[in-house]
Amino acid sequence: MRRGLTVATKASSRASDDSVLTGLVGYNCRRAYVQIRKTFIDRMSVYELRPVDFSVLAVLHANAGITQKRLSMALSISPPNLAVLLDRLQERGLVARERNPDDGRSQVLSLTAAGIRMAEQASQTAESLEREATQMLSDTERRTLIRLLRKIYQPD
Repeated sequence: MRRGLTVATKASSRASDDSVLTGLVGYNCRRAYVQIRKTFIDRMSVYELRPVDFSVLAVLHANAGITQKRLSMALSISPPNLAVLLDRLQERGLVARERNPDDGRSQVLSLTAAGIRMAEQASQTAESLEREATQMLSDTERRTLIRLLRKIYQPD
């Protein structure tokens, strides 16, 4: 019994070997995301925005008149899930939907005046918190990290 306790004590006093995990891109992306997400959720709570809400507002701010289908593709959100999300943002007075003048079967989306203000304020907050979250990186390292991550999800 004594020997078992000694082995257990030695095992618990040394650092865990997580080299298999730390050698994986996905694991490292997830760990970084968890850190940034905590700060994001905290800072965006004043706007009552979740990450996906912010993403929609940011894309709509840069692409007024985009169709719901194009927004869905741009953010990789299924059309039914996007419809629910847009309903919530529309109820808050942030998003407007109109029939597409070129194709009456689809809708074009834009931000309302309140949505534009919210998108601009939230973007400033997001930029600030990202700078804080990546302060250990130089500007060049930060740009390189973004470029490399984009190569994974935008391979073209």
